[in-house]
Amino acid sequence: MADGVRGASPITTEILRNAFVSIAEDMNAALIRSAYSPLIYEGKDCAVALLDQDGNVLGQSLGVPLFLGNLSLCVQTTAEMHGWDFFQEGDVIFLNDSYIAGTHLNDVTVIQPIFWRGQRVGFSTSRAHWLDVGGKDTSLSIDSTEIYQEGMRWAPTKVYEGGKPRRDILDFLRRNSRFGATLIGDLHAQIAAGETGEQRLRALLDRFGYDTVQAARQEIFGQSERLEREAVRAIPDGVYTAEGCLDNDGVGAAPVPVKLKIVIDGDSVALDLEGSAPQTRGSVNCGFTQTISAARLAFKLLINPGRPVDGGTFHTLKVAAPPNSIFNAQEPAACAWYFSSLGLLIDLFLKAMAPAMPDQVAAAHYGDSMVISFNGVDSRTRERFLVIEATTGGWGAWARGDGQDSLINEVNGSFRDLPVEIFEHKYPARILKYAIRTDSGGAGQFRGGNGTVRQYQLMDDANLSLWFERSVTPAWGLSGGAAGLGPEVVIQGPDGAEERLLKVNAKPLKAGTVITVSSGGGGGFGPVGLRAADQVRSDVQNRFVSPAAAAATYGVTVT
Repeated sequence: MADGVRGASPITTEILRNAFVSIAEDMNAALIRSAYSPLIYEGKDCAVALLDQDGNVLGQSLGVPLFLGNLSLCVQTTAEMHGWDFFQEGDVIFLNDSYIAGTHLNDVTVIQPIFWRGQRVGFSTSRAHWLDVGGKDTSLSIDSTEIYQEGMRWAPTKVYEGGKPRRDILDFLRRNSRFGATLIGDLHAQIAAGETGEQRLRALLDRFGYDTVQAARQEIFGQSERLEREAVRAIPDGVYTAEGCLDNDGVGAAPVPVKLKIVIDGDSVALDLEGSAPQTRGSVNCGFTQTISAARLAFKLLINPGRPVDGGTFHTLKVAAPPNSIFNAQEPAACAWYFSSLGLLIDLFLKAMAPAMPDQVAAAHYGDSMVISFNGVDSRTRERFLVIEATTGGWGAWARGDGQDSLINEVNGSFRDLPVEIFEHKYPARILKYAIRTDSGGAGQFRGGNGTVRQYQLMDDANLSLWFERSVTPAWGLSGGAAGLGPEVVIQGPDGAEERLLKVNAKPLKAGTVITVSSGGGGGFGPVGLRAADQVRSDVQNRFVSPAAAAATYGVTVT
């Protein structure tokens, strides 16, 4: 306890710990309910956090876990740029610069300082994916080679100042998006989330007082750090390594290597990405801030995963990435598909730690967001439409059980694909099939989870964009388990001609075209011969495994 702040009882500390998380959940609910874009209100491509006066996390909602701790870094970086006095009561600051926030330009961070009795006591922060920020292509470009092609790029900028809107900035934003009204609506949904956080934190301070809240905050942070260091000390000291590669960078054919070294020394973890690819011409680069966030996600999967993130988390973790690499990109590197390299980094972190934590680490999962996007003009309304979907897939098996079937990938967390009814109501397309992809999970004593098959039929002409990854480095198995299948996309034109692609930018398609996307499966765990015959029969009955694969792979005949 510092500066003479009075202590808080253990009961009060627990009440406030849960209150901070509840405030963040309320913020997230306000954002989702207020959003204009289905990508937010149905897909939940967003995250929020309540921060203290120094930008440390008090509470963070369920959301996109790839943003783990990143919102606090954005506030602290803004303070480094402009000083803490930059934040004034009634201000709303937004930013999307990939080299500051780390992500692509469509992910917009909104920061709102919270004042109580004239004193800055915290921040409401949120991040949400805006449909279109004025790049060369509608929404996201698959083949961008410079960030200038990807849209409007903003350093921390006040859109509200002293509670009053800056109408020139708002008008500029609206005019430079293909979906300007939706953009402004989603911005105000994020502002509504921030105001919810402000109201709830002020009410908490009114009830408990500033000193008690501060004392509880310090105790919560201290507990998290102590527990984290204790968990790291239980891992054997040593140097752990892993490497893999992305299929390509979206514009070239060469694989993109990712290498990492993890050093465990006492209660500290150091992650070094030396040897990973230099920043690429294509858009798999990201700012270093987001690399830190991805490393935090990988770390949190193994270290006290059940405890919420707060300002005491991640003090044991250090991250290093060479400048001008895919993990520490510099201008003018393209960053639209930044999360592919980060998803591989997370899986490789787990692979590297498997020898040290064999009972906790799972085999690799399908690994990427596997995005399909359509845009065009809806003949029913004569209005422009855009749909972006991340695809579910299989997760890896582990020492205690099978991998999960048809689950969203690690980086996306609470993200959802669109319900069929919503999709067909809002967009000129039908979903003909949505099913588990039989035999896509890796075989083993414990089976890798299966991917999914989702089949679309266009009712109007449209442009198709695809970003499907991890065919070169599919989901590997552990302890003798087999790898899962990689992804596949089949495009069948109205004339019956077929084409197979994994990445394509704004490909014109005719009405009647059928696109079948199949996501990858997770890796298996343990030798195939140890899987019980009854489990194999159950897998066949549930269509996770085909009768042919049951006989060929497991030696079990199922009629």
